[in-house]
Amino acid sequence: MKILLTILLIIFFLIAYPIPTQAETLTPPLNQYTQWTYKPTLKKAKEDLIYPEWMEGKWQVTSILKEQLAPFAPEIVTPGFENSRQYLNQPVEFEVSFEKNHRLRHYNSFFPIAINKQLSIIADRQFNGLNIAKAYLGEKGVLSVKVDPDNPNRQITSLPENRQLISTITKRGSKTPTTDQFITTEVTQQFFRTEISVYLNEVETTTAYQLLDSGDINAQQITAIYLSPKDPNYFKATGSPVALYRYQLQLHSQKRI
Repeated sequence: MKILLTILLIIFFLIAYPIPTQAETLTPPLNQYTQWTYKPTLKKAKEDLIYPEWMEGKWQVTSILKEQLAPFAPEIVTPGFENSRQYLNQPVEFEVSFEKNHRLRHYNSFFPIAINKQLSIIADRQFNGLNIAKAYLGEKGVLSVKVDPDNPNRQITSLPENRQLISTITKRGSKTPTTDQFITTEVTQQFFRTEISVYLNEVETTTAYQLLDSGDINAQQITAIYLSPKDPNYFKATGSPVALYRYQLQLHSQKRI
């Protein structure tokens, strides 16, 4: 149970969703992630998330957990933190897809808005989420992954034994230092439910993508776990992350595989 919970809390946003708007503040540079002590000030997540054009297509992803930290250990350690060490420096592979979208709907209004000038690139979230889950949990470890048709920022993952993970992206921000770089930060509320208990937390994911001359993509990613206000250790953590994970991602275009 603890292994499963930890995996679910850190993997479903390994492929963070870049967006076109500028954030008010993002987290510090990724090489300073050990100094992160607060959640960034970001705008509310509303519509579907748009990727740069060079993200279009299908990709074979290799994800490697390079480092993990528990700043408040041993007093505060998130469920399964120690068990997640089995993934350190171990490559995990899965396929993801990003496709053109003919419409970008305003989810707080009745009518969708057509994209007239150029089609936006969006993630196939159901396809991606299911592939990522199976890569970590196995073919029988996940029943389904569904995206709320009325809210692209809400994802529901159904698991065996009547367990469910509901993940909702609430805030986001991004910046584009150059045409071949993209940095994005998102904050996600996660609700893990079983027949006898629930577990709540917030996950901040910051990803820096770099397009290579070959057409492949390298990325550095930091995942920070924050306690829910309902957690008995919430005030001890003083709003700081209680777990930090650093990943390396490699996205290889399926066109050349």
